[in-house]
Amino acid sequence: MPMSENFKKRLFPILQDIKAHFGTPFHIYDEAGIIETGHALKEAFSARAGFMEYYAVKALPNPAIMAIMKNLGFGFDCSSIAELMLSRGLGVTGEDIIFTSNNTTPADFAAAFSDGGCIINLDDISLIPKLPRIPERICFRYNPGARRTGNDIIGNPVEAKYGVSHDQIIEAYRRMKQLGATRFGLHTMLASNERNHIYMVETAQMLLDLARWISAELGIRFEFINIGGGLGIPYRPEDIPLDLAAMARGINHLFDAYAEKHGYAPKLCMESGRYMTGPHGVLVTEAINYKDIYRKYIGVDACMSALMRPGIYGAYHHIDVLGKYPQKFPMERVDVVGSLCENNDKFAVDRFLPKIDMGDILVIHDTGAHGHAMGFNYNGKLRPQELLLTKNGSVERIRREETLADYFATLTFEKDVMTF
Repeated sequence: MPMSENFKKRLFPILQDIKAHFGTPFHIYDEAGIIETGHALKEAFSARAGFMEYYAVKALPNPAIMAIMKNLGFGFDCSSIAELMLSRGLGVTGEDIIFTSNNTTPADFAAAFSDGGCIINLDDISLIPKLPRIPERICFRYNPGARRTGNDIIGNPVEAKYGVSHDQIIEAYRRMKQLGATRFGLHTMLASNERNHIYMVETAQMLLDLARWISAELGIRFEFINIGGGLGIPYRPEDIPLDLAAMARGINHLFDAYAEKHGYAPKLCMESGRYMTGPHGVLVTEAINYKDIYRKYIGVDACMSALMRPGIYGAYHHIDVLGKYPQKFPMERVDVVGSLCENNDKFAVDRFLPKIDMGDILVIHDTGAHGHAMGFNYNGKLRPQELLLTKNGSVERIRREETLADYFATLTFEKDVMTF
C-alpha cells in the first residue's frame, strides 16, 4: 500500500498547519519510516557478517536524509563528484563509499581517489588504463547480457550501456591482478523497482556462480558481492509488496551453501535507494485551477519539474485529497496537471478522485526516491523545498526552494571570448 498508515496518521492532522507555515509545494519525508525500514533490512540480513547497505545517493541526495542512513550504519553508493562530496561532507570515506560511474571522466576518477578514497567499481575494461593509480581493492560491474529484467526502467542488459560483458569479465580481473590489485569485489545492477524476491535471489546465485568461476580461473578470493539495488515498492494500492523476509532467507541459504563448500563466503552488499526512502516521502501541492474541456483537469502549484516519473515513465503515484475520502465524497474523473508547456506534465491521467475544490491539498505518494532528485528547470520552473517530519513530530526544512536568483546565477560570469 502506498504511504504507510503510520505516516498518514502523523502527517495529515498537521498538514494544513505545515502548509500555512511553509507554503506549497514541498516534498516531505518521514524520518521514523526511514529508520523502521533500515532496521528491517539490517535484521533481515543479520546472519550475514559484514552485511552492508550502500544507500544509493542518487535516490534522495539530501544531507539530512543521508545522516539518517549513516546513523543506521549504512554506507553510500555514489556515481558523481557531487555525490562523493555529499558523502564525505558527513565524514564518510574509504570502504563506506562505493563509486560506480559510467562513461567516467578523469575528473571523476581524481575525486574518487582523493579525500580518503572509496571502493572503485569499474564499469568497463577500457577504464583500467585510465585509473590515476592502481588501487589495492577493485570491483567490476558485471553485465550478463541476455537475462530477464523486471521492467522497462532498467532495460534489456544487452542494450544497456552499463557493465563489463560476460566474455570480458575474466580478462578484467586478470589485468587488475597483474597490475597489483589484491582485494576484489563483484557487482551487478539488473533490477529497478523489482517486487519479485525470487529475481533478487537469482541475481545473488548468478554472482556467486560467477565468483566461483573467476576464482577458479585466476586464483583470487572475493571479499564481497554486491547484488545492486532495485528493490521495489508498491506504488499502486493493489501491488504486492516485496517479501523481504523470503528474499533474505533465499540469499542467506545461497551464501551459507557457498561457505560450506568453499570454507568462506564473501560479504553481502546491496545498494537500495528507492526501497529505503521511496514510500517515506510525499509531494504536497495545492489545487489552483479547474479546466473542463474535452476532459477535466485539476491544475496544481507543482509541476513535472518536482516529480518527473509520471511524465518520463508513465509511472503511477497514488494521490490523496486531504480530508476527502472516496467512501464519503462524490468522485470525479480528472487529470492532475502542472503548468509546463509539455502535455506529459501530468501527475495523474484519467484518475477517479474525490471532487476537488480550489485550495484543496493533494498529497502525491511515494516521492521519497527519484522525486526531487530528478528535478529540472525547463520553462524556468523552480524546484520546491524539502521538509522532514522528524521522529519526535517536529517539521524542519532540509532544503529551501529554488529562487529566480538561483536560476539566473549562471548568467553572471566573467566574459571569455575566443577570436580567430
